[in-house]
Amino acid sequence: QVQLVESGGGLVQPGGSLRLSCAASGFTFSNYVMSWYRQAPGKERDLVATITRAGITPNYADSVKGRFTISRDNAKNTVYLQMNSLKPEDTAVYYCKAVSFVAYGLSYWGQGTQVSVSS
Repeated sequence: QVQLVESGGGLVQPGGSLRLSCAASGFTFSNYVMSWYRQAPGKERDLVATITRAGITPNYADSVKGRFTISRDNAKNTVYLQMNSLKPEDTAVYYCKAVSFVAYGLSYWGQGTQVSVSS
């Protein structure tokens, strides 16, 4: 069955770093555009970063540009989010999403991983 499993979240001090991973299984990973979203308490789920199937031309939300880096390893069916210079406002549950490039409207979500930035 299809699975997206996020890991790497936790509690970090402001200015610190975390690396999130999202391991995919049950579908052809290289056919999917991968994204990271986040949802803070009481707020909507927002797009953080997106990476194409080949791993080039990533896009970022303005709030994370220059601090976060999205990457993928198609051989390992995994997408990553390197988060540096973390701020308290980065606190949220982070989700990965897979959107099919070949089947219109087909997408999958992971279960999320909590990131908390606090001193």
